[in-house]
Amino acid sequence: MTSLLHRLGLAIPLIQAPMAGTSTPALAAAVASAGGLGSIALGAADAEGGRAMIAATRALTEKAFNVNVFCHAPAVRDAGREAAWLKALEPAFQRFGAAPPPAIHEIYKSFRADDAMVEMLVAERPAVVSFHFGLPDAEVIGRLKAAGTVLLATATSLGEGRHVARAGLDAVVAQGYEAGGHRGQFDPQAPDDRLSTLALVQLLARELPIPVIAAGGIMTGGGIAAALAAGASAAQLGTAFIACPESAADGAHRAALFSDAALHTVMTDAISGRPARCLANGFTALAATLDTPRAAYPVAYDAGKALNGAAKAAGDGTFGAQWAGQGAPLARALPAAELCDLLMREYASVRAALAVR
Repeated sequence: MTSLLHRLGLAIPLIQAPMAGTSTPALAAAVASAGGLGSIALGAADAEGGRAMIAATRALTEKAFNVNVFCHAPAVRDAGREAAWLKALEPAFQRFGAAPPPAIHEIYKSFRADDAMVEMLVAERPAVVSFHFGLPDAEVIGRLKAAGTVLLATATSLGEGRHVARAGLDAVVAQGYEAGGHRGQFDPQAPDDRLSTLALVQLLARELPIPVIAAGGIMTGGGIAAALAAGASAAQLGTAFIACPESAADGAHRAALFSDAALHTVMTDAISGRPARCLANGFTALAATLDTPRAAYPVAYDAGKALNGAAKAAGDGTFGAQWAGQGAPLARALPAAELCDLLMREYASVRAALAVR
């Protein structure tokens, strides 16, 4: 058992990814009770909503779990750009007998600008807090560490990984380009080398003094074994848990996951304003036809959610944020505890097979 797993009290090297809108206290608790690290995502919540999610998870498990927050740069508002984006989406709204909203808003507050969320987490002292899209300032990191919280952060490159290590965090989540959901780049306007999970894990494991967690495209025990052989201390899986009954994925998302759409995931910035990997669906097809600059994240997400609402009201469930990674065709619809058990049996089988070769 690695020092990171021992510190967190984990029996298995498995982390359930904190998928905003999909992960739930029930899912996090089921994974935690199975010996892994469950996660809840507060990126779309305010401080009181986050406190309620933490309480709900604690009511279901005494084990450690991860609380994830978004550290994006607050949106730079541009009224002209936002109006142009709504105008570009107007034909899609009209298709569903609706009109775009008259204005769109910054619907999610960045942790970097949310003092109430900081105070809540310092007071609640969750076992683990993880950061996506960057890092908070040093003072916030220091306060959380002083509260005894283990801190993780996503990195998509060696430069970001070095930033995480220099900031004094406990481990880095190496997010490969295969991963579903939002790309964790600190600066989405910067060039992206699009490193695969295994390439990034090996690079960070060699260059950084902190443990590495592999994330992206891992769906089976064999994938976990490969990630650990490449130098990871644990593997983080998200798409693998979408079909679990404990997840909040809607029926359209679950159906798409087990359709041909899973074979053709798309990286798009049209749904939210930041690059994110989605199952091929109505929104990704629409995005391919639009060359209008997107509104900033998460302002564009306000428009995306409105379009999804209009489509669903008209009976079309293909315009949602159906995030999923490239391993989506390997999904299994099992209760989370059963899935964890299966993953670990697959992992043990692969390790045993390699040991006798």
